[in-house]
Amino acid sequence: MSESSTGNSEVYKQVVTVISKVLGIAQDVIKPESNFVNDLGADSLDRVTLVMALEDAFKRQIPEEDLDQLTTVDSTVTYIEKHLLAKSQP
Repeated sequence: MSESSTGNSEVYKQVVTVISKVLGIAQDVIKPESNFVNDLGADSLDRVTLVMALEDAFKRQIPEEDLDQLTTVDSTVTYIEKHLLAKSQP
């Protein structure tokens, strides 16, 4: 998925809202290419809290072995679209 289409998706908007609330940063600072640790200043506890908030928002569990895939906003949106939303559709 290209960053331009990611930036307009409902999943992207929901992910940005969750990140903004969990990390306490303005939504306009969060970009598709933003790295949680390097760009947004998340530490390991923030990342765990973020995953829990995303699980709540999308009503799906994220397996622990998949957490390394969630390093940027874009990779998280792509993961959710492929793994979480695909499972919720019949």
